[in-house]
Amino acid sequence: MLNDIKWATRQRLQYIELMAYYTGVVTRSEVAKAFGISDAAATKDLKLYSEIAPENLTYKHTVFGFVPTPSFKEVFADLSPAIVLPMIEANLTVVGGPNQDSAVFGIPVDGLALPNRLPDKAVLAQVTRAIHNKRKLNVSYHSLSNRSSEERRIIEPHSLVNTGFRWHVRAYNEDTFDFRDFVLSRFKAAECKDELAESSAQYDDDWVEIITMKLSPHPKLEDKNRTSLLIDYGSVNDIIEIKIRRALIGYLLQQLSVDTTQDHSLNPNKYQLIVLNRDEIEPFASWAFN
Repeated sequence: MLNDIKWATRQRLQYIELMAYYTGVVTRSEVAKAFGISDAAATKDLKLYSEIAPENLTYKHTVFGFVPTPSFKEVFADLSPAIVLPMIEANLTVVGGPNQDSAVFGIPVDGLALPNRLPDKAVLAQVTRAIHNKRKLNVSYHSLSNRSSEERRIIEPHSLVNTGFRWHVRAYNEDTFDFRDFVLSRFKAAECKDELAESSAQYDDDWVEIITMKLSPHPKLEDKNRTSLLIDYGSVNDIIEIKIRRALIGYLLQQLSVDTTQDHSLNPNKYQLIVLNRDEIEPFASWAFN
């Protein structure tokens, strides 16, 4: 029966599976909205999924939708974090189409094969369910600080962050009474609690506030290289301006290999940019400055 399902229908069944597992619930209206179909058509898809995988979902009246059962096993979607996180980031409903082994636009693209710094999918699912449903999250977390190497703690996550090298969770930490970043791969266990989170992104000032980072080519670069760099970044008035959340300043400095020393002493061939408004942004990313 699975081989007879058309790709368009399979897309919707994949979405049902992913939503159920990673948010803890999938509703008729969500399926209809994601694919621009009628509620009746979405109901038909949910019914078909339940017929194919009768042990995966159960209807829960309190949320007006289907929730995953303890025996849930994916049938249509690859639910590994390496596949799902880029989908969430790019706001894609599905991946792995019938032409996945060839360039559909006829333009080959490749990228860096970075180390896989991701948690188990069951852990990620608890994190994303807590974010989606605005719940508290009980976690076992390996920290690099002077605190215990592995701790149980309660956090209230509101967003995922991709720094380009690894994934973070932005969350309120009940132990320290502040918002901070938790490296996703350091979660060893997580449990989405029924208790509603008391915080949210709107109370996270460094997340809400947008600041303009002003950069310039390293003063020790040759003139021709400075000119090329300005063209590369599409700068205006010899200044490269980037708007960014205050909470993400340090990660951007790292990604762009910015020389953050006071005297610009780093190798300009490797660290090609410097910060012009250091006094303005350093308070929000002191760890990234030398």
